[in-house]
Amino acid sequence: MTGIKALFLLSLSFVIAAPAAADFRPKPRDFANQPIVLAQASGAFESWRAGFRRKALSAGISARVFDASFQGVRPNPTVTRLAAKQPEFTKPIWEYLDTAVSSDRVNNGRKGYRANRQLVESIERTYGVEASVVVAIWGIETNYGSFRGNIGIIEALATLAYQGKRKAFGEEQLIAALKIIQSGEVRPEQMRGSWAGAMGHTQFIPTSYLSYAQDFNRDGRRDVWSADPTDALASTAAYLRKFGWQKGQPWGVEVRVPQGFNFGNIDQNLRRPVARWTELGIRGIDGKPVPNYGEAALLAPAGARGPIFMIFNNFRVIKHYNNATSYAMAVGHLARRIVGAPDFQAAWPRNDRPLSRTEKLEMQQRLTAKGFSTGKLDGKIGPNTIEAIRSYQRSQGLTPDGYASAALLQRLRR
Repeated sequence: MTGIKALFLLSLSFVIAAPAAADFRPKPRDFANQPIVLAQASGAFESWRAGFRRKALSAGISARVFDASFQGVRPNPTVTRLAAKQPEFTKPIWEYLDTAVSSDRVNNGRKGYRANRQLVESIERTYGVEASVVVAIWGIETNYGSFRGNIGIIEALATLAYQGKRKAFGEEQLIAALKIIQSGEVRPEQMRGSWAGAMGHTQFIPTSYLSYAQDFNRDGRRDVWSADPTDALASTAAYLRKFGWQKGQPWGVEVRVPQGFNFGNIDQNLRRPVARWTELGIRGIDGKPVPNYGEAALLAPAGARGPIFMIFNNFRVIKHYNNATSYAMAVGHLARRIVGAPDFQAAWPRNDRPLSRTEKLEMQQRLTAKGFSTGKLDGKIGPNTIEAIRSYQRSQGLTPDGYASAALLQRLRR
């Protein structure tokens, strides 16, 4: 994955109990003999740093650790540019999956699984999370460790905390990063990752690291930064276990809906027993009733014209790692492809043109003007906008699938 996705890992407030082999924590290293060289910075940044230094010290960070960690740190223009970037166009779900679950990614995942079979299967036995799922997250996050990011984490987070829209996030993560350094598990210059502060093979942000990182190889360090993926993969499994991963259960299954099905029932938050969906005519893509994997919801990421899925608990667990439907689908699908499952059977509506952010904003404005409020006017198709689209579609006698298409925008313009 890219570091951008790790920004979704903001709701981490629980601490997982690691197995006995992973409970050891090293003693903090001695910074006593390190010279203190304060970063040379322009006035505004220097003033911010002085104020933040007081916050860090009040949070338990030693002055020596702070000063050593901030040596040479100044605002990073690459971080500033990427943090401010709002792309006008975003990929439709099928194009995202084409890349995230490409044939190369699948093949490399199979190779990575085979090359690390003993490790990933040991992780599976320890945490109860399928090895293929852990490998899939590794693949989506950093292409199996081939691109883990090379920006100094302290500098990246200091930039976010100093300027931009994510100041509170930047400060929270920066304090956590300093705590990691103070623990002695990594030196400041070794703590490198993405522009957004995500680190290692599976892109943990610092607060995630503090709560979930594992010392699986028992070397006294929870090392997610080195070429060895052991601790990072175990940490990912620990994270998923904490949020309720159920081994042996699917993330979702592709299904068919009957003619005339009420698409208003397709809502990730509308969970029902599988038996109820079966009564409503839902069947697996093979035409057979879906096995009882617990409560399920329905998902139609491309509306009525694309594949439809019945999604279960593990789908929601993946979304704790990254709260994006496309990401959860990619991880779940890649995991299955790695162990030999076929691609989705139904076709995506590839002739549909994706809406630009400006067009999405226009759609929200037009829906709201017609009495179908979308809440915020932000150019993002979230739950409120989807419900507004459905209400409008019902009023027009259309299939209420909530799909924001170019054709729908044209209709709204009339």
